[in-house]
Amino acid sequence: MTRSYQHNPRYPAVDGTVASGWEAAVRTLPTGPAVLALDGPAALDWSAVHRHLDRALAAHGTPARFLDLRGFEADWDTVLERTGDGPDADPYYLPLARSSVAGAYATLPRTDAPDQGLLIVLGPGAALVRHDVLWYADLPKRYAEAAVAAGDPALGVNLGRHGAPGDLRRLFYADWPVLDAHRDAHAAYIDRWLDLQDTGRPASIDGSTLRATLAHLAGGPVRTRPWFNSTLWGGQWASTELGFRPENGNTALGYELIAPEAGVLVGDGPEAEVELPFQLLCVLHPQEFLGAAVHEEFGTSFPIRFDYLDTVGGGNLSVHLHPREEYMRERFGWTYTQHETYYLTATDAADPRVHLGLQQDADIELMRKQVLAAIESGEEMNVERFVQSHPAEEGRLYLIPAGTPHASGAGNLVLEISATPYLYSLRFYDWLRKGATGAPRPLPYEHAFANLDTTRRGEAVCRDLMQRPRVLREGPGWREELLGALPEMFYEVRRVVLEPSGQGAAMDTAGRFHILNVSSGDGIVIEWGDGLSHDLAFAETLTVPAGVGSYRLRPLGVRPVHVVTSQVREHR
Repeated sequence: MTRSYQHNPRYPAVDGTVASGWEAAVRTLPTGPAVLALDGPAALDWSAVHRHLDRALAAHGTPARFLDLRGFEADWDTVLERTGDGPDADPYYLPLARSSVAGAYATLPRTDAPDQGLLIVLGPGAALVRHDVLWYADLPKRYAEAAVAAGDPALGVNLGRHGAPGDLRRLFYADWPVLDAHRDAHAAYIDRWLDLQDTGRPASIDGSTLRATLAHLAGGPVRTRPWFNSTLWGGQWASTELGFRPENGNTALGYELIAPEAGVLVGDGPEAEVELPFQLLCVLHPQEFLGAAVHEEFGTSFPIRFDYLDTVGGGNLSVHLHPREEYMRERFGWTYTQHETYYLTATDAADPRVHLGLQQDADIELMRKQVLAAIESGEEMNVERFVQSHPAEEGRLYLIPAGTPHASGAGNLVLEISATPYLYSLRFYDWLRKGATGAPRPLPYEHAFANLDTTRRGEAVCRDLMQRPRVLREGPGWREELLGALPEMFYEVRRVVLEPSGQGAAMDTAGRFHILNVSSGDGIVIEWGDGLSHDLAFAETLTVPAGVGSYRLRPLGVRPVHVVTSQVREHR
């Protein structure tokens, strides 16, 4: 039986239930004397958390004293220095911060247990102080981005900077790396996990249920909660076809599976569910989830992402590229770089295009002059004088190794299958578009020219970056094709074609996780283990953990089904 795209895929809690409200959480606390550390990201409305928790404790008859860690913050210049953001820092990017959350504070307070009741230490990094009970209050990262866009200083989105408007640059490169590492280091010791999407009525699970649920999810196919972000170039495909209704009116960037921001919904329904960071599956179960070889190479970083670029009814993406490996490592602090691919899922343009690779006779100095003329005097750049334009063919894969200039044209739905780093678009040209404030969008063109691979030009672009599918395996009613692979790219992209009358295709993780996306047709059923199954509808994405081993893909509906897959390559 087929179904439509699910906005909120949900999995049951294991060995416990999801509680709703502050009162339910408070009932699990000791009456004292004890210290409760209430940790979480800087983007939480910590003042509201204090207020609601205080009220619930009073109703429960538990005396409590609160200590807000933010009162111990270091001065802002010290925080900047400790996170590599001094006066000479790059205006567009920072090296990934490796400091501890403690770097945001001048000192950490002494926290002895009170004579009676509870001492509640709250704020980012609370787990670092002496405590008897540890709670983690989480807020999915999309809320922090929205708060920055709104310019609301009340939340204090950035670590060490409460009461000031948020800054995306620091959020991406300083706060999130530091806060994620802190959360991951304490995940095994959390006594209660709270989802604070509704500050007045949080959903929560105890620590043993958290870890039992993650252990269960690490053993079978799992789909993350998708969402779409709006940008200036965004289209309408996900709005009209999938029913997303973003506040800003377009569905530009679809977060199907971008591990640092992805969440898995756990619970019985929207009134009692928590959203757990997908990354915790990699942290607590790296070998079972990623596979031993992938874990050895990438640590607990989930290295592949699937997302949508929707320009159907929108505009061209900027002409940009991504950092080459050495530059990414030395300047930005990632151990692997942002190789990408575009899979054309759909298009509605009369002449859909993908810009990719340099023209054979591209004059780089002239290109630089035109980039500067666009920035300084608003002159249009003749993009096709320098970057090739190719027909955008549905079902085709375009390989985009780091250093290769590229852009999806208007009218396309691109399934972007890429390395996980996703915040390093080094733009040359953005079609003279203005940002939300009316100012030109930032163009870090010096970074772009420093990473431009001038060997990706001419006929070699079509030969190497627009490969024809090659059949790897086939059987009655199915075949598996290699769509694209390059020696310098650590992952490859395949496609399984399933005929509706067939019995499906036998697959095997062989010790490495797989990612699946239904790019055409009605959907599939994934079968594994002793009678276990998980369905997947058109346009949906899920991860098959390495530990699943052998599994089968069965088609649903009456049409052929195409399943795009990716995995870390074994022999490189």
